[in-house]
Amino acid sequence: MAAAALRPHLALLSGGGGIPSPALRTLSIVSPLLLHLRSHRHRGILRSNASSSPPSPPPSPEKKAEAVPTAESCVNLGLDLFSKGRVRDALEQFDNALELDPNTIEAQAALYNKACCHAYREESKKAADCLRTALRDYNLKFGTILNDPDMAPFRASPEFKELQEEALRGGEDIGSGFRRDLKLISEVQAPFRGVRRFFYVAFIAAAGISTFFTIPRLILAVQGGDGAPDFLETAGNAAINIGGIVVLVALFLWENKKEEQQITNISRNETLSRLPVRLSTNRITELVQLRDITRPVILAGSKASVTQAMQRAERYRTELLKRGVLLIPVIFGASQKAQIKPKGFGTTRSAASAPSIGADFEKRTESIVAKSRLRAEVRFKADIVSPEQWESWIRNQQESEGVTPGEDVYIILRLDGRVRRSGRGMPNWNDILQELPRLEDLLSKLER
Repeated sequence: MAAAALRPHLALLSGGGGIPSPALRTLSIVSPLLLHLRSHRHRGILRSNASSSPPSPPPSPEKKAEAVPTAESCVNLGLDLFSKGRVRDALEQFDNALELDPNTIEAQAALYNKACCHAYREESKKAADCLRTALRDYNLKFGTILNDPDMAPFRASPEFKELQEEALRGGEDIGSGFRRDLKLISEVQAPFRGVRRFFYVAFIAAAGISTFFTIPRLILAVQGGDGAPDFLETAGNAAINIGGIVVLVALFLWENKKEEQQITNISRNETLSRLPVRLSTNRITELVQLRDITRPVILAGSKASVTQAMQRAERYRTELLKRGVLLIPVIFGASQKAQIKPKGFGTTRSAASAPSIGADFEKRTESIVAKSRLRAEVRFKADIVSPEQWESWIRNQQESEGVTPGEDVYIILRLDGRVRRSGRGMPNWNDILQELPRLEDLLSKLER
């Protein structure tokens, strides 16, 4: 392992940038400590907020030898060791930090960096255990795991899918932070669902109270006698109340089911937004950074099917470009032929090949200059990076839609990054031209 290829991972507490929409930015919560960490990113050392007093003279060797290790110093040492390529020694220091009564921030840092070490060594189960503890006990944001490019190998593993499903369900074993954030996003996208459920509960309560008083009257009507209420009228009222309760309960459960589906889709779209592609200029970017610029069309299947679909699309190239179409071919099995090894946590990449990822880059993408540069670099086709992540996401999408994993499919995204529609086989380009409006049309502006 080359030390030059490694550097310490300091994006440990970030919720991540580049969330699909303003609503999704609720997943991106950056602690004050993280901002402090980023100011020292080149050093790779966690430092607590120091006072503004003049720096003290360096301690003597005797004092250094007498220094008692703390959780913070162990995390710092672990980061420093990892920057030198000593991953096993770094893991030992993170373990030591967890044994020295760390505070919440220090424990979160130690656990997350420990998980990153395991992810680097492709020990997905151990990484998942560390992340599960950090999520449950130390307020780690699941958005950090979703957005961190250094967690890419872990996100392609079955353990990540299991962890994500646990986080979607919430509960004592993993915490409810991620689910709570997703529910907030869901409420933004469906603002009247809560109102509808309120009325369902109110009407169910009203019908239940009415039934409570109707049942005794129905019993009297059955028994008959002087002063007994009319049987048909009372039975009709009871039937209406009971029928109303059944219908309202069914509607309430249906709303809950729709919310769960929406939460799952939001999580899946967030995972999709972090998938990387290589543009024609050899620049690597994530789909989230292409929002409002392109409508990606993912063509997934065998090499023969995808190649044929790409050749047919060339006939409509001009019109498809006017609609912002960006073709992304995904050939099943490519991840087994060309595995891409991680380069280390937060490995510095040149600006020409890959922009920085995180809050700083999000600010740039929000600027007019950055958007215009991206728009100029986008052409008709983009190649996927990390094929195993792409294939994992597509398999999950196929399973959710009831499609056999590995079958040829296409997926069309909206300008805002959400899935517009998908289908089996390869698309009919004439139909797509009829369906998609041009970028300058009003419908495209509403889609952003």
